[in-house]
Amino acid sequence: MPEGDTVFRAAARLDAALNGQEVTRFDLRVPQLATIDLTGEVVHNVVPRGKHLLMRIGDQTLHSHLKMEGEWHVYPPGEKWRAPAFKARAVVGNAHAVAVGFDLAMIDVVSTRDEGDLVDYLGPDPLRDDWDPAEAARRVVRDARPIHVALLDQRNVAGFGNVYANEILFVRGVLPETPATKTDAAAIIDVGARMIRANRGRAVRTFTGDSRRGQNTWVYGRENRSCRRCGTRILTGELGADAMKNRNVFWCPRCQT
Repeated sequence: MPEGDTVFRAAARLDAALNGQEVTRFDLRVPQLATIDLTGEVVHNVVPRGKHLLMRIGDQTLHSHLKMEGEWHVYPPGEKWRAPAFKARAVVGNAHAVAVGFDLAMIDVVSTRDEGDLVDYLGPDPLRDDWDPAEAARRVVRDARPIHVALLDQRNVAGFGNVYANEILFVRGVLPETPATKTDAAAIIDVGARMIRANRGRAVRTFTGDSRRGQNTWVYGRENRSCRRCGTRILTGELGADAMKNRNVFWCPRCQT
């Protein structure tokens, strides 16, 4: 599931393949952007911002968001794509590599000087050099909603998705429905930042230290199974900012009080 660490790795792969190279192929397969052509321009860099990707080409920025299913692949020129071509939404190529964005939920092209209009609403990002944990904690603790919902709000802190929210709260022993105002937000943010930083370089995300399939989470996706700490049955439910944004939550009723 694409979260901040997934986007961080995607940006690193894209930057390694495209940075400093002249664009020889540019194809956006969405109607409103189909006529934009940046061939001949040079890619300056590709950077992550929370769950957003910013590809700076010439004086323009190609912005994309992976949402739930999106992904970027990098191929040598001429190599067969690993996903169907009809799922491709963006293609950026040079003499040495072709980057293809599949199932991208959001694509924009804006002047680089205006890219802040798309991402400046985001809260502090633990994977950026300007990470400000105190500001992230301040935003979270002022949020009157359940702590699980507050952690998912990208305006509070950028990069945490549903997997992280569940795992962070288990490690801190906090029930997902606890009002954020009644939590130790600084400690929660510290745990989350350490988790996502530890995972940013891993091919397989893990929270337990074990990267084997089915062994890498404490509670996420483990409903009705025994808690790895105390043996109590893991419970599941739903929480969200509203009924249309509910996310699955998982918790141990004994470890999270």
